[in-house]
This record gives sequence, structure tokens and C-alpha cells, in this order.
Amino acid sequence: MPASKLISLPEAVRRYSWDGMQYASGAALPVGSDAIVFGRELLRQKRRDLHAIFHCNTQQLNLLAAAGAVGKAECGFSGLEVFGFANGLRRAVESGRLALEDYSNLAIPLRLLGGALNWPFVPATVNIGSDIQFRSAFAPDEYPSKTKIPTVIDPFSGREIGAFKPLQPDLAAIHVTLADPLGNAIMLGTEWSRFELSRAARKVVLIADAIVEPGCMRQFPNLVRIPDIVVEAVVHWPFAAWPQGSPGMYDVDEEHMVLMNKALATEEGTTAYLRDYVEGYDGLSAYLDRIGREKIERLSHGTTRFLLDPYRQWLLPTAEAVP
Repeated sequence: MPASKLISLPEAVRRYSWDGMQYASGAALPVGSDAIVFGRELLRQKRRDLHAIFHCNTQQLNLLAAAGAVGKAECGFSGLEVFGFANGLRRAVESGRLALEDYSNLAIPLRLLGGALNWPFVPATVNIGSDIQFRSAFAPDEYPSKTKIPTVIDPFSGREIGAFKPLQPDLAAIHVTLADPLGNAIMLGTEWSRFELSRAARKVVLIADAIVEPGCMRQFPNLVRIPDIVVEAVVHWPFAAWPQGSPGMYDVDEEHMVLMNKALATEEGTTAYLRDYVEGYDGLSAYLDRIGREKIERLSHGTTRFLLDPYRQWLLPTAEAVP
């Protein structure tokens, strides 16, 4: 019988992260499923000088940037949808503390695909001929940039095209709806590039809202988009994406999304937010108390709740899912 990969959240951060690493997180839109609680734990353990890779910016990158934990970032979208621009990320970039390299929402998954397939480069037919190609935050004095998306010659047509550098981050913390103790995972809702990220990253840690018996994965093998063979560890953490949403599990906490982004707009607000929502709890139960049990009950009964129905019979109680 294969061994369980379940470990605690603090242990996952201690074991698989370090200062200066290239860190990626998978998200389904800037308001959807992302392992935001992993970012909180990175801050609790004082990780610094991270090189962040996010297909879409989320409240996790917003928080990490506001707290000064990120020195470089690459992403395909930097807003927070209806909640406005990410104020913590904005402050970090405008102050010069963070260099933000901009790509499109197609370029990032293409680069992850290239990393997953171990390609030397990815042929680029998007982002070329614009300032996305010519401007580099990592080499701001070079214009037009020759190193961000260099040109290559298509050997078949002779046409000049661009070349993306593949992405192979040191660690990917990927939020999933359901995982079994072995590391097989099912994602409900939009997937975005979590499939490619799970193959491109050197190490993968799953942050799961719920743990299920392995029989669930055998019942729905076609839905297992992340298999155990690419996964190092599994963390069970309900409401891991809060204040963002997880389809089938809980809705977006719109009130806290606004509060959080407003707080991260200033140094004083960020300090208070870190005190209350990063350092202000110890363990899962205290974390859920910090969100508020009444709010949890309300957010858990949203319009997507029915998506979980086919899997409920395999859900493990929290006592059995926490190592």
C-alpha cells in the first residue's frame, strides 16, 4: 500500500520552501481557487526574496508583495477583477522593491507547457512586436529588450518569431478541491494552468479543501488532472483559498476581498493585516475562527454547492485528514 503524503501546512513550508526560491502558485482567475493560505504560512515563516510566478495575480501575490517577501514576479494579469487593482502589488512595484515582468494570459501557460515538456525554448507567436517583448522589468535600461523574448528563425518557413523561456519553478503550491492521501487530485471549476504547472514545477505541494478516500479517484479517473506521481505532499486545509472562492466548497468572501485590498494599500494597513490575518492564528481551528464560523456557514451554502454532490460519500472527516 503506497504511503500517505499528508503533512501539516507548517511542515510543508519548512520542508519545501527557502529564501530566494522560484515559487509558483496555481489559480483559477484572480478571484478563484488559489493556495492563499500557503502564502500566509510563507510569511509566518519569514520567507524572503521570492521569485514569484503566477498565471494570474491573486490576493496571495498581493499579500506577499505588500509584506516585502517578493523581489521578482512574473504574471499574465495583475488585477483583482471587480475588486480593483492589487494595491499591495502596486505599492511594491511603484516603490522599486519588486520587479514585475509582464506577459499575457496565453504566454504564461505556454511557458509552463514548455517547462513541463523540458523544451529548450517555446516558439512565441504572441506578445511579439509590442512592449511586452521590448520592455523588461528585469533589465529596465535595455530597450528594446533582446533577452526577454529574443527572436529566432523558424527553420521551415524562414520567418522570424519570438522565443519564450520555459518555466520550471522550484516549488508549486497548487490549490485543489479534492485530494486523496496519495496525492491524486480533482479540481472543480475553472482549471486554468494548474495542469501544466503541476508538470513543470520541480516540486508540487497540493493544498486541498477536502481529503477523499482513494476510491473516489478510482470512480472518477478521467477527472484526476493531477496524479500522485508528480506530487510531493498533500496539505488538508479547508478554506485554503479564502477570501477567494472554491467552486463546490465556498463562495468568494466579497467583504474581506475589499477589506484586504484596502488594507494592503498602505504600510500601516499591511502591518495591521499581517497582525490579524497572518500572525493572528495558530492552527486550522483558530484560522477558521478568525474567518468566523457564521461566515463560513454562509459561504459554504452558495450556488455552486451542488458541484460537490457526486463526491460527498468519499469525504474523510477532518480528524482523519489532518496528520
